[in-house]
Amino acid sequence: MSGSIPVLPTLAAMLGLAAGTFLLRLSGPALRAKVTFPKRAEKVLEVSAVVLLAALTATSALTEGHAFAGAARPIGVLVGGVLALRKAPFLVVVLTAAGTAALLRLAGIP
Repeated sequence: MSGSIPVLPTLAAMLGLAAGTFLLRLSGPALRAKVTFPKRAEKVLEVSAVVLLAALTATSALTEGHAFAGAARPIGVLVGGVLALRKAPFLVVVLTAAGTAALLRLAGIP
């Protein structure tokens, strides 16, 4: 059985991570009534979540590895973003963005 993963340690790790995730998620509502933040800190936390999501989106849309991903992917993301802003259904947004990128790549645009 060379190369096989030991079952018991793997199962123990999975259960430990599941319990930790559950406790972390439970701590939010439990501590919300007990911990208060100043209004300025709440505003900064709200804005930082949006900035983090925007940075993650930009990084995923523009790069592949350590290089520029090409024009097709950012254009697809832009099309999806426009549809999302126009309140299109999620499935339409995703399929149109992917289709746009695929068609541009098929046309020879990297």
